[in-house]
Amino acid sequence: MKKLFLLLMIAGITTSLYSCRETTQEKSQEAVEAIGEDIETNVKKAGEKIEEGAKKVKEEVQEKVKDGKEGTEDMK
Repeated sequence: MKKLFLLLMIAGITTSLYSCRETTQEKSQEAVEAIGEDIETNVKKAGEKIEEGAKKVKEEVQEKVKDGKEGTEDMK
C-alpha cells in the first residue's frame, strides 16, 4: 500500500511539474512576443522622430543657403 501511495504521489508530482513547465513555456513565449511588439513600436516611433529631425535640418539648411544667396547679391 505504501508503494502504491508513493508511486501515485510521484506520478502526481511529475504531472504537475510537467504542466507547470508547459505553462511557463507558454508564458515565456507570450512575453517574448510582447517584447518584440514593443521593440517594433519603439523602432517605428524612433524612425518617425528621425524623419522629422531630418526634414527640419533640411529646411534650416535651405533657409541658410537662401539667406546666403540673398546676402551675396548685395555685394555685386
